[in-house]
Amino acid sequence: MRRKIADQANVARYKLRNPTVADIIDKFNSELPHADTIPSVRIIESRAAYVFWSAWRALPVNFPRKELPRVPEHWRSLGTRISPLTGSPRLAVTPACAMMNYLYALLESEASLAARALGLDAAMGLFHVDQPSRDSLACDLMEPVRPLVDSYLLDWITVQPLKREWFLERPDGNARLMASLTEKLSQTAPIWARAVAPIAEWVAQTIWSRHKKPSREQTLPTRLTQRRRSEGRRKEFILKTTPASPPPKVCPGCGATTHEGRLCQTCGRKVSSEKLIELAETGRVAAQMPESRLKCSKSQRQHEAAKRAWRSKPPFAWPDEKAYLTEIQPRLPSVTISVLSSALGVCESYAADIRGGRRRPHQRHWQALAGLVNVFPAEQVL
Repeated sequence: MRRKIADQANVARYKLRNPTVADIIDKFNSELPHADTIPSVRIIESRAAYVFWSAWRALPVNFPRKELPRVPEHWRSLGTRISPLTGSPRLAVTPACAMMNYLYALLESEASLAARALGLDAAMGLFHVDQPSRDSLACDLMEPVRPLVDSYLLDWITVQPLKREWFLERPDGNARLMASLTEKLSQTAPIWARAVAPIAEWVAQTIWSRHKKPSREQTLPTRLTQRRRSEGRRKEFILKTTPASPPPKVCPGCGATTHEGRLCQTCGRKVSSEKLIELAETGRVAAQMPESRLKCSKSQRQHEAAKRAWRSKPPFAWPDEKAYLTEIQPRLPSVTISVLSSALGVCESYAADIRGGRRRPHQRHWQALAGLVNVFPAEQVL
């Protein structure tokens, strides 16, 4: 329980970014050493859980924008862990809670298998009351691993949107998972099996060591983690863990499967066009502001003064128009836009047009451009 509550505080602090809730949970954890009965431990754990889940209720759950008209409003947040259909977490009414219930079921199954592999009666619980319909000891063993499942789900729903086709809402409001999603979630079962294995071995060893045994054997074999085998070979035991499989990457716009989890090509072009139109409108408004007009007039005066100074000098014979078009312009793409902008004293958009051949700069710039691309007169080369 100390491990579970401490991990819940870490999830609240570093995943939910809610230090207030994390501090409250830490206070409950500090009360556990003073609890002398199992019922008092249950009370502390339930209070910490209530505070922990209260920070999840308003957590937004994203769906692709194209699918939002078909998504019920109450699906767009995690909601309360208590289902209005049962008064318990069973029969969740939101997709996120339904995913959490399924992951917990996978974890419970792995905990039950771990208990039986160690010779424990999975139905005889310590903290959970025995019930014919569940393995109460498996529920005990999975408690320290539950925050790991919470963290995995939290990383999923905050990074990637959920697809509407993954869920089905029954007439009574129960949110069910479709096979396409359960297949992906089931792939995480080995992760939870490795996480619950050392806890099951610790519980089995603790129970074993409390009773007198006729043999000299004081320790149980670690069938799940093989810890004793590593220690017998004088090797440091390191539990082999691998991160859970990442969630499928979905386009936030239309819900199509993508490789990088970004917008697909169709949605990307549409969003880029909308942003360009918005930025162009913002730029046109900003260009009419007094500060912008003053800056523009100042720049124009500087360029006109430079042109007059150039005309007052004898014209240079090289480079001429032919040399610029055949020798200088084809080599300009090798020069960066920032270098062109600094060398000519023009804005970067105008420098980009010069480099792309869409605009021809004033003749006074041709010699500077020739120097940038290492083009010199024939007699100078000889």
